[in-house]
Amino acid sequence: MTRSMLLAALLITTGAAVAAPRPGGPDARLAAIAKGVDSQRMKATVENLVGFGTRHTLSSQTDSKRGIGAALNWADAEFRNLGLPTVRPSDVVTGKRVPNPTKITDILAIQRGTERPNDVVIISGHIDSRVTDVMNSAADAPGANDDGSGTAAVLEAARVLSKHKFPGTIVYAALMGEEQGLLGGKVLADYAKAQGWNVVANLNNDIIGNSCGSDGECDAKTVRVFSEGPRWQGREELAAQIRSLGGENDSPSRNISRFLDSLAERIPAIGLDVRQIWRNDRFGRGGDHTELLNAGYPAVRLSVAVENYDQQHQDVRVEKGKRYGDTVAAMDFPYLAKVTKLNVAALAALASAPPPPEPTVEGAVSTDTEVSWLPGIERDFYVRWRRTDTNQWQAQLKVQFYDGRDQGPPNSCFKSTQYPAGECHVVLPHIRVDDWVFGVSSVSKDGFESPVASAVPGGAFKPWVEPAKSPSP
Repeated sequence: MTRSMLLAALLITTGAAVAAPRPGGPDARLAAIAKGVDSQRMKATVENLVGFGTRHTLSSQTDSKRGIGAALNWADAEFRNLGLPTVRPSDVVTGKRVPNPTKITDILAIQRGTERPNDVVIISGHIDSRVTDVMNSAADAPGANDDGSGTAAVLEAARVLSKHKFPGTIVYAALMGEEQGLLGGKVLADYAKAQGWNVVANLNNDIIGNSCGSDGECDAKTVRVFSEGPRWQGREELAAQIRSLGGENDSPSRNISRFLDSLAERIPAIGLDVRQIWRNDRFGRGGDHTELLNAGYPAVRLSVAVENYDQQHQDVRVEKGKRYGDTVAAMDFPYLAKVTKLNVAALAALASAPPPPEPTVEGAVSTDTEVSWLPGIERDFYVRWRRTDTNQWQAQLKVQFYDGRDQGPPNSCFKSTQYPAGECHVVLPHIRVDDWVFGVSSVSKDGFESPVASAVPGGAFKPWVEPAKSPSP
């Protein structure tokens, strides 16, 4: 193939309409799995959570019917009824919103992968609730939408996905202490690190169950996905490289956001459009995924298109004819089901695909660009690239693993003496590195594709580790 013919083959742009899921293909299988989400079951879950009166972090941990302890025990039992083993990582915390030493406990249900049990995807929601006074642990705090909705999504995802087997591990996390300072997120991040998990993604669901805002605006067709830009962990060390080589819009979390956006487009039956918000969270606010990001794990927050501020962090009351409080009556359960379907499809896809590789790119002072990476295991890949001022990937090249040793066709992966597990090299002729951002995704044997890992400083999905320094002479 001549250089001009190869270039023509490479430039596959995104101008075409999104194709419907191919019968029997990966997207059709994801759609079929997501179809099992039941909005009425989720309503019953939220009603059960509200029935504990309050789930404030500082409420009783020993009362069998009221308080955070009862809610945690109930969630634990729900997971175990699905046949999932659970663990309860915890830490004793004192802080600004926790004046006395308090045990912060998460409930994690673990669905072990059949082939790659250490590759982990996590869905999370916080189970605690609050009213207007964040320190009021006695008043009824229904917490229906914030975050009974996210906890319901976690439990429903567990119910649907536990019926299937996946190569990678799925962790279902009900987190305690979010309202008191993202405490459960920190417990989860510490536990993941202690277990040595390779966390591919955390999908944190917080306020995903209403479709009308406090100003009367309604949107039941959109979900917001918040993702950080340059990765936070390792930011100071990476800053100079990013300034020179780029990567401001290519953190692993932003590529998860792109992954979710593409998935929603490819599976129209979900009924949602993803609105990517290029912030870590809502303006001046935060969620549990931030603690995962602080530990170097890719994480995003899913939240409603329009928030109703009258129905979150409020005492239940009526003032001048207006109702305040986070109650079940204010929720939209068909909308919650759609957001949960997106989560379920994404978890199934992420647990089915191999983790993305760690690509590098070269091409300074050249008319061509070379992308390289180590495959880890024999699999296929997509090299993707886009203009630096464009959000979505615009062009792609499929790269296959070649079974030979010390040789292989152009633009392939093959084993070598130096790299017995394989190495991959792709040369893109007449593609100038200055004008594009490049990345690589992994593809399973049955066609499931991972998110793209960008070939930029800090683009790898694993926590950034400072390179070892050469010893002084």
